[in-house]
Amino acid sequence: MSEIFTENANLFVFPPSKSPHLLNPLVLAYIGDAVYEVYIRQYVISGANHRPNHLHKASTGYVSAKAQSKILEALMPMLTEEEVDMVKRGRNAKSGTTAKNAEVLEYRHSTAFECLIGYLYYKQSFDRLKEILDFALAYKRQS
Repeated sequence: MSEIFTENANLFVFPPSKSPHLLNPLVLAYIGDAVYEVYIRQYVISGANHRPNHLHKASTGYVSAKAQSKILEALMPMLTEEEVDMVKRGRNAKSGTTAKNAEVLEYRHSTAFECLIGYLYYKQSFDRLKEILDFALAYKRQS
């Protein structure tokens, strides 16, 4: 079983059809949402309480549009110029949908956060991605 969790294990072997810089920001947000969700689910499962209802409630505190919007706001001063540009692309993307439990601005900022995560993931900037994911986790734990 521990072989699955080795540092070099890569289950996700399907690269995007274009360079990450050229992908639609909503496509980056789509994969970024999944990457962030898996990260958070692994975190809550690492705790002691494995009741499904508890896992779901614990996860939603991190993955809601409101939470992601606040994380992004706190993260902005730490971002590089390239990362800020990606955030702006994600924030300005017109998705045609809105979150049922979020304000429009929160939803846009949440999409921007997910776009950044997706961009770093597809760019294979895994050290930077982990740094940002760890920041998000620490920020939400203290708030």
